[in-house]
Amino acid sequence: MPAPLSFVQSTTASLQKAGGELVIMALIFATIALIAGGREAVSKARNAQGEVTTNISLWLFDIVVMTPVFAVLLAAMGAAMQRAGFALVRPTFWTHWPPWLVGFLAVFAGDFIGYWRHRLEHTAPLWPAHAIHHSDTRMTWTTLFRFHPINRLSTVLIDTAGLALLGLPPWALFINNMVRHYWGMFIHMDVPWSFGPLGRILVSPVMHRWHHVRDGQGVGSNFATAFSVFDQAFGTYYAPRVCDAPLGVQENVGRNALEQLLYPFKVIVRAFKPFRAIAPPPPLGGG
Repeated sequence: MPAPLSFVQSTTASLQKAGGELVIMALIFATIALIAGGREAVSKARNAQGEVTTNISLWLFDIVVMTPVFAVLLAAMGAAMQRAGFALVRPTFWTHWPPWLVGFLAVFAGDFIGYWRHRLEHTAPLWPAHAIHHSDTRMTWTTLFRFHPINRLSTVLIDTAGLALLGLPPWALFINNMVRHYWGMFIHMDVPWSFGPLGRILVSPVMHRWHHVRDGQGVGSNFATAFSVFDQAFGTYYAPRVCDAPLGVQENVGRNALEQLLYPFKVIVRAFKPFRAIAPPPPLGGG
């Protein structure tokens, strides 16, 4: 089969599978929103249509363009680490542990690694790409789709490398990906749930909403995805009440998916402009 035709077929299959999952998740989260907010949830959904359109556009770009690239990258990275023998824990170590405990530890370790990777994404070098995720002013479960490819790359490289060093079995890594992915969708919902005392263990929608405030209270807090214990342990926990602060970012990152994809590169170009503006020294005069 010609390569272009094979690519089209695989991409079409990926879109069909992802589209089916999207419909199912939309029905599930719409039901949760209606239970939590009633008619107000319908009004919130209408107000969020513009932001959701951007989120879905970036999701489509990710599936069509970035997913095949990351699949090749992950395979190459895993093979290289295996050949080099990079591992803190030998894979055979986990064979004697109960599967439920291995699965839990994979999610727990994945969230610990993700916590520090997330904090790194809030530093100056990676923020322009991560700001795209924070630019959603009407946060919904689809906000999890709003990630720039550069941000996706940092997630893939750091999270995958960290978990690979632990030698966890592939099925445990799959559980980590699924649990943290769908929990990530859930905590981006606009529902006033803080979980009460359980919120001191698990990340709630209220807790994560404080992470997305534009400025003021809550900025620089709540970096974990699943376990709030990491934010408490490292002094970044903040969830005093239901979040009613404005969401988004102060930067103008663009009004649509295309502008947001270009934004981090514009930041890089602006950063190098002062160097180009410096006039070269005059040539040395002859004797």
